[in-house]
Amino acid sequence: MTIKVCLVDDQELLRAGFRMVLEAHPDLEVVAEAGDGMEAVSVLATTPVDVVLMDVRMPVMDGVEATRRIVANWPTGPRVLILTTFDLDEYVFEAWRAGASGFLLKDVRPQSLVDAIRDVASGDAVVDPAVTRRLLDRFVETMKPPPAQDPRLATLTPRESEVLSLLGRGASNAEIAKHLYLSEATVKTYVGRLFSKLGLRDRVQAVVFAYENALVHAGEAGP
Repeated sequence: MTIKVCLVDDQELLRAGFRMVLEAHPDLEVVAEAGDGMEAVSVLATTPVDVVLMDVRMPVMDGVEATRRIVANWPTGPRVLILTTFDLDEYVFEAWRAGASGFLLKDVRPQSLVDAIRDVASGDAVVDPAVTRRLLDRFVETMKPPPAQDPRLATLTPRESEVLSLLGRGASNAEIAKHLYLSEATVKTYVGRLFSKLGLRDRVQAVVFAYENALVHAGEAGP
């Protein structure tokens, strides 16, 4: 299956470079480009796309607001992969909260970029657990604690709550399986149920959800 990609960056030269990298792979096709977030939202209204490679800082409309609108307009896709110059960037954090499926630094190696797009297209999130924790630990103090825990938490079984807490700490399926003495297939099933019950798109949103509902606190790491 060919993965359809939209490139969104205000620098035409960067878009051209990414296009060259991606179109060297037969399973990736750049079907659209945009120079800012507003143009991207307009393009996506008429062009079927699987993954949006989105710069976070752009004129007219930045990547955060564009991500927010894309997720609101098309809840089941396309998935947004954020590009940034700095890994500790408040724009990246807000883009994750808006529904992005991950982020990459602009100096990412070509093969890592290709792998990330394939992962996002398959429904996974491109998340480095250490970077996730660093970002959330950096900005958790800016979060306004909810007046009460999200009522959707009451729909989870005790085991699902355990899995959510471990996801919030950045644990992989393999790490969760080892910690809870379960098979990875069983953990994958639990994760899928969590996403369905909580209305989450991927692991990034699960991590943010866990922090926002005080299931994980700044500084906690690993299972």
